[in-house]
Amino acid sequence: MRLRLVPQDTNWDFFKRSKLWLGISAVMVVVALGSFLMQGLNYGIDFRGGTTIRTESPTPVDVGAYRDAVAPLGLGDITITEVFDPGFADDQNVAMIRIQAQDGEEAVSPEVVQQVEDALATFAPDIRFVSVESVGPKVSGELIQTAVIAVVLAIGAVLIYIWLRFEWQFALGAVAALVHDVVLTIGIFSELQIRFDLAIIAALLTIVGYSLNDTVVVFDRVRENLRKYKQTPLKEVLNRSINETLSRTMMTSVTTLIALIALFVLGGDVIRGFVFAMIWGVIVGTYSSIFVASALLLRLGVKRDWTKPDNTTGNQFANIDA
Repeated sequence: MRLRLVPQDTNWDFFKRSKLWLGISAVMVVVALGSFLMQGLNYGIDFRGGTTIRTESPTPVDVGAYRDAVAPLGLGDITITEVFDPGFADDQNVAMIRIQAQDGEEAVSPEVVQQVEDALATFAPDIRFVSVESVGPKVSGELIQTAVIAVVLAIGAVLIYIWLRFEWQFALGAVAALVHDVVLTIGIFSELQIRFDLAIIAALLTIVGYSLNDTVVVFDRVRENLRKYKQTPLKEVLNRSINETLSRTMMTSVTTLIALIALFVLGGDVIRGFVFAMIWGVIVGTYSSIFVASALLLRLGVKRDWTKPDNTTGNQFANIDA
């Protein structure tokens, strides 16, 4: 017996309360934007500036013990990661310790760096401090600008791709869903004041790709069914298409969430922010593919004109012209 998260043949009406779902999404987007404008994001070292200390030790790196050693110093955001490299010797255990810039200072002062080194030396007397590097607020500001450009360009590329792959109505629906997912993800980080760093930007770009994949699967089935059911109202075609792809959508989302939840619980503090963003993104991405992108496509409408065969897929059906 094959495992199914949803029945094989469903006939649910996803547009019965479409105005309610769109209204909820609109309220959540407004709340997210309001939180971002009022309290902003809790930027990490990548965007705020700070100092990175590279250490080496013949004894294995204990990230938890390192963090406990420097925690009493009250230096704010401190990120400790172990560095793995096949070229390292057996007694070459490397760690990177990143300390956020203190208020009113462009970088961590030499005195603070010395305090950190002394605290770590009490735990690991054989530890060596290989290098100390600082990132000022100017570089951090450039990183923020670059990150914003990366997300905007990714969404813009999606708009062009969907426009060429389908039609402009499909493109607007897909991009609206992507913007919805990105805004809600940024909003939850603002509302909960979770540390926002470059790893979260990577998560946002991954969410864009994941949500797009879900939306394209639904839209591809919509296009097939528009060719198959030429006289059927668009609402019924959309409902049929979502129901036909629902099993695949839920199986993909649930299996992805299982892996992400395992990483969130067992992966440690270093990747917890990234994994949280991915978990939230998978949930809202699945929701938006069904209730946002398709609902907007229904409102925009699609004009079906069956005047020439579609040679790109090998089927003797016409293209959908807006």
